[in-house]
Amino acid sequence: MRKWTIPSILFLLCLLFLLPDQGRKIHASAEGDSDLPVEPPKMEERIGAVPNGLTTDSDVANREAESMSRRTLRSNAEKFEFQAEVSRLMDIIINSLYSNKDIFLRELISNASDALDKIRFISLTDKEILGEGDNAKLEIQIKLDKEKKVISIRDSGIGMTKEDLIKNLGTIAKSGTSAFVEKMQTSGDLNLIGQFGVGFYSVYLVADYVEVISKHNDDKQHVWESKADGAFAISEDTWNEPLDRGTEIRLHLKDEAQEYLDEYKLKELVKKYSEFINFPIYLWASKEVDEEVPAYEEESSDEEDTSDSNSDEEGEEEDAEKEEDEKKPKTKTVKKTTYEWELLNDVKAIWLRNPKEVTEEEYTKFYRSLAKDFSDEKPLAWSHFTAEGDVEFKALLFIPPKAPHDLYESYYNSNKSNLKLYVRRVFISDEFDELLPKYLNFLMGLVDSDTLPLNVSREMLQQHSSLKTIKKKLIRKALDMIRKLADEDPDESNDNVNKDVEESSDSKEKKGQYAKFWNEFGKSIKLGIIEDATNRNRLAKLLRFETTKSDGKLTSLDQYISRMKSGQKDIFYITGASKEQLEKSPFLEGLTKKNYEVILFTDPVDEYLMQYLMDYEDKKFQNVSKEGLKIGKDSKDKELKESFKELTKWWKGALASENIDDVKISNRLADTPCVVVTSKYSWSANMERIMQSQTLSDASKQAYMRGKRVLEINPRHPIIKQLRELVVKDPEDESVKQTAKLIYQTALMESGFILHDPKDFASRIYSSVKTSLNISPDATVEEEVDVEEAETESDTTEAESSSNNEDAPKDYDDDVHDEL
Repeated sequence: MRKWTIPSILFLLCLLFLLPDQGRKIHASAEGDSDLPVEPPKMEERIGAVPNGLTTDSDVANREAESMSRRTLRSNAEKFEFQAEVSRLMDIIINSLYSNKDIFLRELISNASDALDKIRFISLTDKEILGEGDNAKLEIQIKLDKEKKVISIRDSGIGMTKEDLIKNLGTIAKSGTSAFVEKMQTSGDLNLIGQFGVGFYSVYLVADYVEVISKHNDDKQHVWESKADGAFAISEDTWNEPLDRGTEIRLHLKDEAQEYLDEYKLKELVKKYSEFINFPIYLWASKEVDEEVPAYEEESSDEEDTSDSNSDEEGEEEDAEKEEDEKKPKTKTVKKTTYEWELLNDVKAIWLRNPKEVTEEEYTKFYRSLAKDFSDEKPLAWSHFTAEGDVEFKALLFIPPKAPHDLYESYYNSNKSNLKLYVRRVFISDEFDELLPKYLNFLMGLVDSDTLPLNVSREMLQQHSSLKTIKKKLIRKALDMIRKLADEDPDESNDNVNKDVEESSDSKEKKGQYAKFWNEFGKSIKLGIIEDATNRNRLAKLLRFETTKSDGKLTSLDQYISRMKSGQKDIFYITGASKEQLEKSPFLEGLTKKNYEVILFTDPVDEYLMQYLMDYEDKKFQNVSKEGLKIGKDSKDKELKESFKELTKWWKGALASENIDDVKISNRLADTPCVVVTSKYSWSANMERIMQSQTLSDASKQAYMRGKRVLEINPRHPIIKQLRELVVKDPEDESVKQTAKLIYQTALMESGFILHDPKDFASRIYSSVKTSLNISPDATVEEEVDVEEAETESDTTEAESSSNNEDAPKDYDDDVHDEL
C-alpha cells in the first residue's frame, strides 16, 4: 500500500499543473478560430421588459449617450441650406412671443400617426413590410432624459430615406409654408400651424437643436440635424441604436423649456391634444412601488434584563416565540422607483361608440384632433350615424367653425378632401374626393366601412360600386345636419310671438349659429345648387340672403314666400356689387313704392346661381333689372303708350347706333326719368361687369351674350314730358337729339352698364354745362402762351449780360498792364 501512495501523489500534482494550461489553449483556439459561430455579446437587461424596449450593448449605449449630449452638427455630415420660405417660417417660430408652446408635442405625434398610417396601408398588400415580432407593432413612444434635457419621440412608421429627409425637412418647402407665413403676419396665431402641413417646425418653440433619426426599408439609417441657423446636415447613422424601421426625433430643450421634462406635463398634453390618435402612445414613466428588503437589527448596548418570571409556564412560552422569530428572516418595506411604458391614450375609437354615450366635450376634442384645429371655438355641428343595408358603414361629420383659408382658391382643380376613409378600422386615405361632392368639401370627418375590400389598390377602390351608395347617404346626412343647424337656431324661427319668453341656455348657445355658418360656407351651398341637380331643391331651402325688408338680417326663401303680397306670382331679386348700391338702384323704385320685397344678391356667384335656380315652390324668379317685370296692371297703361308713341318711335331711331332694341313705357320707375334693361335671357349689367373683368374672357362671346337692350322711360317724369313736347314741335332739332342721347347715356351708367365711349359722354356733359352757364357753344379755349419761346428769349438775355460782365475785368487788367 505504501508502495502505491507516493506515485499517486505525484500523478495528482502533475494533473493540477497541466489543467490550467489546457484551459488557456482552449480559450486561445476559440479566439483564433473566427469562422466558427460564437455567442453574441451579452446584452443589457431589457428596459422594463416591454415590447420595443431598447436592447443595446454597452458600446452602442455609450455612443448614443454621447450623441444625445452634443449640440453641434457633426463634422462629417453633408451640409444643406434651408429654402428661403422655410427659413422665414423658422424665424417667425424662433422669435415668436406666443405663450402656448405646448403645440410642438401634438404636431410631432400627429406626424408620427401619419407615418404609421402609411406603413399600415402599404402592409395591406405587402404583409412582409412590417417584419415580425415587435417590429410589426405600430406605436408611438415618448421618452425623457432629464439629465441631458432631451425629449425623444419615436414611431415605428414608414420612416424616411435620405432624399425624404432633404425634401420634407429642408430644401423643398411644403405648399402650405407660404400660406402659413402670410397668415402669421396677419393674424399672429401660431396655433394654426398644423393646418398648413408645416407642424414639424414647431419643435423650435422649445428646442435649439434637433435630431431626426430615421430608417426606411429602402435605405440605410440617417440622421438629420439642425440648430435652426439657416442650415441643416444629414449623415449616415453609425452611432445610435439601429431602428428596425421608423423615425425618432430628439429635442434638445432650451433652458426656458425645461417644464417639458416633467412626466405629468407630457401626460396632460397627450390627454389634451392626442387622446384620439388611432395608435397607442406610450410614455417611459416612473412608478413608485413597495418592496420588501432584509432588515438588520442593531444590537443595543443598553439591554435591560427583565427576568421577572412568575411561573415556569410563561418562561417556556416566551422561549418558544423567540425561537420562531429567529427562524423567520426579518424584512422591511421601502419605496423603490421603477420605469415602465405607460399607455396614455386608451380611449376607444369614438366613431365606434354609441352616439348617446359620447359627450359634447368628447366630440369637440375629437374634432380638434382630426382637424388640427386647437382654437377655443367648437365645431358648429356634427352628425354621428351608422348606415345599414347593402353597404354598412359608420360615419362622423363635422362643420368647422371657420372656413379654411384656401377653400375656394382652387375649387375645381383640387382633389383635396377633409374626409378620412377607414376600412374595418384601418386608415386607407384622405384623398377620396368621391366620398363627397366638391361643394361639401368643407366638412371634416371620417367614414369607416365594413363592406369595402381591404387589400386592393386605391385606384380600384375608387371604382368600387359601394362608394356611390356611401356618397349618396353621406350627402343626405350632411344636408340634414345643416338643415338641423338652421332649425335649431332661434334667429331662424318664423315665430315672432314668443320673443319676450325667456330663452333656455341651449337656445342661447345655438342663437346665430346658422348665420355664422352662412357667412363662412354660404358660397358652398350656392355652388351645390349649380352642380347638384338632384338635391337642388333641398339646397335651395338652405339659401340665405338680405332683402329690402329684412333690416340687415338673413332671410330664407320660405320666409320670403310667407311675406309675399297677395296676387304676387314671382320672387323678385336684383344682383349687384354691393347692398348699398342696390338699395339706391332705380330698378327698385316702383317695387318699393308698391311695398314689394326684393332679394338683394351681391356675391358674383349669385349670377351663375340664378341661371340654374329657375323656380322654387312653384314660384318663378324674376330679375327686376330685366324686361318682363309684372307688378299689377294700370288702367291708364294703354292711354300712356298711345300718348308717348311718337316719342318712343323717334327715340328708338335717334339711338339706332347704340344697340337699342326698343324704347318702352316703364312700370318700375318712380323718381328716375329712364333706365336701361336687358332681355330676359341675356346678361344683366352686373353679369357683363363680371365677365369683362375675367382675365381670359372672349370678347366675341361677350358680344353674343350681351344681347339687346331696352330703354324704359318714366311717362310721369317732367324731363320725359318736356322731351315729348320738343319732339312734337321739331323732331329734326339737333340739340334735342343730343339731349336724348345724353339722357340715354346717363341712364345706361345709372343702370350699372359700362359706357362704350366715355369721352363722348363727357363731351355731352360739358356742352350741357355750357348751356346752363350761358356760355356760347362756339366758345373756344384760350390759347396758352408758347412757354418754350419765352424761355429761349430769357436765356438769350441772360447770356448777353454774362458776356458783358466777363469783358469788364478783362479791360481792367489790360489798363493795369499798360500802366506798368
